[in-house]
Amino acid sequence: MENDDRGLTFFRFEDLRVYQKALDYSQWVMEAMMSVPAGIDSFRDNYINAATNIAIQIAEGSARNKNQFVYYLKMAKSSVRECLVFSTLAHKMRLFSNIQEEDSRNELMELTKMIGALIGSLIRSSNYEGEEEDMEPHPVHRNRYDA
Repeated sequence: MENDDRGLTFFRFEDLRVYQKALDYSQWVMEAMMSVPAGIDSFRDNYINAATNIAIQIAEGSARNKNQFVYYLKMAKSSVRECLVFSTLAHKMRLFSNIQEEDSRNELMELTKMIGALIGSLIRSSNYEGEEEDMEPHPVHRNRYDA
C-alpha cells in the first residue's frame, strides 16, 4: 500500500481528469458540510451522497461498454444537477456564503463540460445510436420478472 505510483494505475478510470475533479468536488462538499448545524443532517448527507455519486457513476461506467459508459456519464450529469440544487439551497439557508455558492456553481459547470466532452468523445469513437433501449439495464434496475 506504500507505493502510490499514479503513473500506472490498475483502475483506468483513476487516470481520467474528470474523475479526479469529481473526487475533489466531493472532498470540498464534505469539508464545507462539516459545520452544518444539528437538525439538518439528512440535508448534509444527501448533498455529500450526490457529490460522491458523480465520481461513482464515472468509475462504474468506465468498466462497461461505450454505450453503457455514456449512460453512466449521463447519470453523473444528473448528480451534478442535483448538487447544484443542494448548493443553491445551502446558500439560501445561509450555510454557504456567496463565495462558496459561486465556487460550487463554477466547479459544477466545469464538471458538466468535462463529462459532456467525454460523452462526445465516446459517441464519436463508437457506433453509438443514442438509443438507451439498446443498452442492458444495470442489474439493480432490472424488474424481478425480467429473464
